[in-house]
Amino acid sequence: MDDKVKNVPLTAAGTEDGQTQEEKRAAAVAKQNEEIELELEDAELDTSDVEIHTDEQSAAVTAVDADYGADQIQILEGLEAVRKRPGMYIGSTSERGLHHLVYEVVDNAIDEALAGYCDHIEVTIGKDDSITVVDNGRGIPVDMHESGKPAVEVVLTVLHAGGKFGGEGYKVSGGLHGVGVSVVNALSSSMQVAVKRDGHIYAIAFERGVTTEPMHIIGDTEETGTKVHFCPDPEIFTTTVYSFDTLKHRLRELAFLNHGITIRLIDERDGKDELFHYDGGISSFVEHLNRNKEVINPTPIYFNAQKDDTMVEIALQYNDSYQENIYSFVNNINTEEGGTHLAGFKIALTRAANDFAKKQGVLKDKDPKLSGDDVREGLTAVISLKIREPQFEGQTKTKLGNSEVRGIVDSVVTEGLSEYFEENPAITKQIVEKARMASRAREAARKARELTRRKNALEGTGLPGKLADCSVRDPEQCESHLVEGASAGGSAKQGRDRRFQAILPLRGKILNVEKARLDKVFANAEIRTMITAFGTGISDDFDITKRRYDKIIIMTDADVDGAHIRTLLLTFLYRYMKPLVEQGHVYIAQPPLYLIRKGKKHYYTYSDDELQQKLDEVGRDGATVQRYKGLGEMNPDQLWETTMDPEGRTMLRVRMEDAEEADELFTILMGDKVEPRRRFIEENAKLVRNLDI
Repeated sequence: MDDKVKNVPLTAAGTEDGQTQEEKRAAAVAKQNEEIELELEDAELDTSDVEIHTDEQSAAVTAVDADYGADQIQILEGLEAVRKRPGMYIGSTSERGLHHLVYEVVDNAIDEALAGYCDHIEVTIGKDDSITVVDNGRGIPVDMHESGKPAVEVVLTVLHAGGKFGGEGYKVSGGLHGVGVSVVNALSSSMQVAVKRDGHIYAIAFERGVTTEPMHIIGDTEETGTKVHFCPDPEIFTTTVYSFDTLKHRLRELAFLNHGITIRLIDERDGKDELFHYDGGISSFVEHLNRNKEVINPTPIYFNAQKDDTMVEIALQYNDSYQENIYSFVNNINTEEGGTHLAGFKIALTRAANDFAKKQGVLKDKDPKLSGDDVREGLTAVISLKIREPQFEGQTKTKLGNSEVRGIVDSVVTEGLSEYFEENPAITKQIVEKARMASRAREAARKARELTRRKNALEGTGLPGKLADCSVRDPEQCESHLVEGASAGGSAKQGRDRRFQAILPLRGKILNVEKARLDKVFANAEIRTMITAFGTGISDDFDITKRRYDKIIIMTDADVDGAHIRTLLLTFLYRYMKPLVEQGHVYIAQPPLYLIRKGKKHYYTYSDDELQQKLDEVGRDGATVQRYKGLGEMNPDQLWETTMDPEGRTMLRVRMEDAEEADELFTILMGDKVEPRRRFIEENAKLVRNLDI
């Protein structure tokens, strides 16, 4: 199959001495290699662990073994390993890895802020997509290191070199692996660094991790700070175009997490300029997350405490929705997989809510306890920890493993919530009552789920009757098309490849799950049909390993109703089957908008612009144009040719770049508040390509 897939979110001149930059770089590489060779010559060979083989043993060596000798052992010196395997250090060489370069440099400035020496950071995207990061911290040290090189050069050219591995340079830091800025240097075609420190301005330059201009003084100053300018290497990255919005999200997040700090983002490509400064810290963060929702407690609940070397900050606010949104951070790192700090928070929150409910008589002795899911319905919370020695599970640093942190967070939350609940009984009663209603709905959902399972068991295969399934049983090769209406479903069933394409016709608009609890979700016939067909279960029962299809393809009409149905389906998949979206299994089909006929030839176009361009290629005289408003207007062979044939179709893969922004978008589009939706429409009206009136 050869799908054309587009990802869509829910970015040598001469020198003064006559040498070209390339010659200068080559000379620098040769000099560094010469230094390495001298070091190797000085080293003594230790033969104490050498194993001696007899002639008989040596004769048993195979031909393959004989070919494997010392000359095949590669030693990647300096930063060569980073350039050889960049994905090991920054995750990928796509957009995600490209933006990670900026985060690594900014994190160094943030570490200065955490140490109390920096309160202003400025990030600039150049017209050439270069990046400049300036801070007013202490400046990278410039004195001579024991290696014989200036400390700034060591930090920028040696892996695992920095001030975060011991001593008192940094008590708290996110960049504990110490590979950050040196990796950025290795993966940049050029980097220039200026350090303001000790009354002078020091400059040093690199190309692809190799020093091309040794450190030298270029001026005097009373200020302190560091300026890093780099150009991502096009030899490494699949794209070198930065997204303003992607950087904006992370920098705003950092400003929330470090109250009092000012971060500015400038885009020289189009003049955008934004400033982020939040004295309210993570309380402002929670208010920002809930800005399009109806809240229960107008002012976020906030508490902080320090125990030993761990500082805990927590802010939480309830809204009237049915989803929970908890974001946890350790040393400014988003711990997407949670960890011990999140576990401690959940345990304490559930216990505190149950204690209050019993005390106030909301729950009787015979009533079952509120579950964690019940208590967290409609909760938005930010948990931020600063830890001296965090232990992250895995290189991606997305799950905290420090065992002692669970008890610390539990204690802080228990104490903080107990005090708040006592002082605010009216608001707390609303929160607990919401949890009690959630508990009842969850019980109703459990019964509906069991009823569905029993029904499926009695029916044998358990698959919906209107599902036209495929014959192949390997999920990796199968795809399911969610088709709007019986007419389009009929065309799709006739036009499909029965081996690997399943068709599931949907009747009308499904339930808006943004405004419904789980019991209402299970009661909806169309949603139950999808749950059964996909095989994964939903919510807490979701298991992606049980999926029956590799691709879930939403195929709706190209009109307003079709767009609405598509949004409802995406909302359901995001809220209840999120891993399908996160792991790239959800697609949007792209049926044509127009059919052009001229003589015996015909052409399909997918936008108004493409229509006009095609009419100018083929000529307008004698050409007829048909506008498709629904998939049902297409014959089965036309639907196959344009929309379902893997050899020629174009599809959009739904990509979840950022959970916070995705959550906000679904809240705006499908939530109760009208004003945010009106504002969204007004701001984005100019981007509409196909308006069906």
